[in-house]
Amino acid sequence: MSGTATIKCLVWDLDGTVWDGTLLEDRSVSLRDGVAEVIAELDRRGILQSVASKNEEADALGKLKEFGLDQYFLFPRINWGPKSDSVGEIARLLNLGLETFAFIDDTPFEREEVALRHPAVRVYDARDYAKLTALAEFTPRFITPDSALRRRMYMDDIERKEREESFEGTKDDFLKSLDMELTLSPVTPGDLERVEELTVRTNQLNSTGATYSYEQLSAMIGSDVALFMIAGLADKFGDYGKIGLILAERSEKALKIKLLLMSCRVMTRGVGSALLAWAINHALDESLVLQADFVSTPRNRIMYITYKLMGFTEISRSGDICLLQYEGGRRELPDYFRLKT
Repeated sequence: MSGTATIKCLVWDLDGTVWDGTLLEDRSVSLRDGVAEVIAELDRRGILQSVASKNEEADALGKLKEFGLDQYFLFPRINWGPKSDSVGEIARLLNLGLETFAFIDDTPFEREEVALRHPAVRVYDARDYAKLTALAEFTPRFITPDSALRRRMYMDDIERKEREESFEGTKDDFLKSLDMELTLSPVTPGDLERVEELTVRTNQLNSTGATYSYEQLSAMIGSDVALFMIAGLADKFGDYGKIGLILAERSEKALKIKLLLMSCRVMTRGVGSALLAWAINHALDESLVLQADFVSTPRNRIMYITYKLMGFTEISRSGDICLLQYEGGRRELPDYFRLKT
């Protein structure tokens, strides 16, 4: 176990971890003292939670419901296969990197099996469950409105995906059916906690991999050289919350995007193209050339592809760092968005 980066998802074992005893041997197992409070507090902090348990699925889910805990766990994997498989599947379904995961279990064999298969996952002994909320990796610097609603937002996403899988029509037809409203507004002091959270949590859809502290971000508000915008998204299923950020510097002749990022929850919604279309038109309105810094990381190639698809070309490169420039005309936002500024 190493590092103190904030964990995004904790995967719980059940027998001997969430409850005392083994469910198959004793149907009257009882919750461990204080475990429900730990689960609720982690949820309040915006840390997602799931289950990897070797059990009969219907029995275990029924017991979680009886204890009033079923609502907290996304994509529980309850089967007789390796728990490393379950953890990997949960990460895939949540679209989160395994380096943001933790696993807690009372059995040394199970902890070791997960640790060997997924070295990036942080592993905890179930004897220490009551200490989790005091650990730095389970303590985000800020708890924002988006943090407290994160599980609810993921549950809305699950419903969206189910509807999409059963939708008869094209991808664009489905996106139009969502009735999406994209909001874009200047960052205010009240947004800063969420903005810092976005830069710290977002790896895959971050154009430079850069993170910023609350103090650095605060200094940018109202700056003469900074364009500092935050994006929100809502549709007929609910509110995604604040999901994107554009940070750009103005010079006499150019507007340079220093950071473009989006939450992974909107990866398939075309938000990147929409934000770039807005930035392109904004630069043209001010008679500025639009440029963008891009720094390649192990996970953000999709952001480079987004820039290229929107008409940006490389004008310089040094290793993983390149400068992109847009030289076309005005761009329309995808017609499945309503833009509110």
